[in-house]
Amino acid sequence: MDKLDAIFSPESVAVVGASSTPGKVGHDIFANVLRGEYKGTLYPVNLKARSILSVRCYPSLLDIPDPIDLAMIILPPSAALKAVDDCVEKGVKGIVIVSAGFKEVGGEGAEIEEKIAEKCRAANIPLIGPNCLGVINPSHDVRLNASFSTRIPHKGNISFISQSGALCTAVLDFAADRGFGFSKFVSIGNKADVEEIDLLKYYHRDPETHVIMVYMEELRMSRNFIEEVKEITSGDRPTPILIIKSGKTVAGAKAAASHTGSLAGTEAVYNAIFNQAGIIRVDTVDDLFDYAEAFSAQRMPTGNRVAIITNAGGPGIIATDMTEVSGLSLARFSKATDDALHEHLPPTANFNNPVDVIGDASRDRYEHALEAVIKDNGVDGVLMILTPQSMTDAIGTAEAIVNTYQKTSKPIICSFMGVVDVSAGVKHLQENHVPVYRFPENTARAMGKLYEATRWLKRRILPQYEAPFDSKKARQIVDDCLSSGKTILGEYDGAPLLECYGFKVCPMRLAQTASEAGRIADELGYPVVLKIFSQQILHKSDAGGVKVNLKTQDAVKTGFTEIYENAVTYAPDAEIDGILVQKMSAPGEEVILGVNRYPGFGHLIMFGFGGIYVELFKNVVFRLAPIGRNTARRMIRSIKGYEMLTGFRGKPKADIEEIERLLVGLSQLVTDNPEIKELDINPLFVHEEEAGATVADIIITLEPNS
Repeated sequence: MDKLDAIFSPESVAVVGASSTPGKVGHDIFANVLRGEYKGTLYPVNLKARSILSVRCYPSLLDIPDPIDLAMIILPPSAALKAVDDCVEKGVKGIVIVSAGFKEVGGEGAEIEEKIAEKCRAANIPLIGPNCLGVINPSHDVRLNASFSTRIPHKGNISFISQSGALCTAVLDFAADRGFGFSKFVSIGNKADVEEIDLLKYYHRDPETHVIMVYMEELRMSRNFIEEVKEITSGDRPTPILIIKSGKTVAGAKAAASHTGSLAGTEAVYNAIFNQAGIIRVDTVDDLFDYAEAFSAQRMPTGNRVAIITNAGGPGIIATDMTEVSGLSLARFSKATDDALHEHLPPTANFNNPVDVIGDASRDRYEHALEAVIKDNGVDGVLMILTPQSMTDAIGTAEAIVNTYQKTSKPIICSFMGVVDVSAGVKHLQENHVPVYRFPENTARAMGKLYEATRWLKRRILPQYEAPFDSKKARQIVDDCLSSGKTILGEYDGAPLLECYGFKVCPMRLAQTASEAGRIADELGYPVVLKIFSQQILHKSDAGGVKVNLKTQDAVKTGFTEIYENAVTYAPDAEIDGILVQKMSAPGEEVILGVNRYPGFGHLIMFGFGGIYVELFKNVVFRLAPIGRNTARRMIRSIKGYEMLTGFRGKPKADIEEIERLLVGLSQLVTDNPEIKELDINPLFVHEEEAGATVADIIITLEPNS
């Protein structure tokens, strides 16, 4: 037996703090459990009341003569702490604290919450809350509505987790309007004990849960969160997880020394976590329900080729446009499909995709068209669109769709446009678990999310690289820097650190005079680059501190003088350690690799196209370290403009595999050396396939972990 069964499927419930006064939380929750026809035994606990709603009341939890599985505590913090002591003594198996006034208000409330959590952990009693809505299980064997909600939802195969109790009541009302059912429903409030990962794993084990919906405000990142969630979303019995995360527009991390620091932030962290774990992020509550409905049908497309069937041209065009936006493509019909369509549709119909069966389409016409396209091996799913016209048979068409739906394993998603005229058809589709929406763009987006999940499940998994990193030498470099007070490293002092993890850096030496710079350039070989070297001047180009493609000793001497003068003008108080003379890299595509350490989560790894365009276009992707070869591979392929690396328009193909290796090396570097706060490699010149890549510029910021 799972210990969370005491929360979701208790055989007995005690409401501690039940009230006989309507409108009080203790009364309403007790009334909701009672009126929801709970199948177990219910006990109200109140020191003064004799009975509540005609049910005998007990002055204390310890006075109840029978065992208690679940205690619902509705008391202020100090009284709640005493009630938890009683729960431990009584041997209660699960606790939900609904009351507010704990960590969310700080001070004594926060202290009491921590004491309660410690007591529950010591007694191995799972605790939900405090400051939550409660828990709901509409299963016919349980019928538990221990919440603020006056209605218990229909039974379904979707389970819900929310950090917001207020949102829960709105979601339940919204679900009732859409005929939506749930398997389990919980509000977790302050998460003093049970957190999202505990519930995600519980729902995954639950045979009645096929889809998980989550409303999240903040995530306390556990060490193995991503790997544990990957087991849920891609294991032997994958369970889709849909999350709506609030606070999307909140400003991220403060911009610091690096490009990565200015681009990283809260949203980059969460997007990285969700991408790596196979979680599908949604933007609105509407989308949350739309996608959950599609996933609850448990039909996944094997590819992205869709057929559209419509009785009106305009909605078909809308669906076509949204299909492209959603990562789908219009299927090309086989000759057999084309022949079948011509056999059953009138000459005025459109036989290409999207198929227009014309406004006067009967039930039979829809059915013939659907059966023709669903059998086509080149069709992975079908979008059905119906607009209510005077001759439209909405219920008949819905029946025809259900008949075909039950004979195929391919997803069919419908849009019955309108409300009143199509309501009977919509109801029939819902009763038979066929996803149906009001607008065609919703159908296309939902199919797109199903295909996104298919891609995750079918992702290619390659063996990891076995790179010989010199972690010991790197550790010594970092320790030496920190002990000497050096916290910012450029190419000259940062290159040895990168070289420990497989990076190639062009040869370089530091010059103190123009003549010395000229001699170094002769020895390194032309062309060369000159760069200002100063702890106070981090972005060298801004200070006029870079000269490139210098091909003669005279040009180097002149460049040295100009850079020095520019630097003094730009930052008069800067301490200039010299000017770096570096052999120029061979040409290649410019990309950026970066790292930003984010409190509570760890290091974010960044990849994008580099040079001056990184901040202009912000075309970058993030993943949370540590990453391996497969995550690095997907990072690179997810970037806009990835085709530039693959031999676009006759250009030579770049050494993409070397970028993968270097991303893995970068991840290992910051994992081994957590004192790295920020790091930029911009640009990294990626040469032709099998020719490797060369670091052109580096900024590394060190900061001891607090």
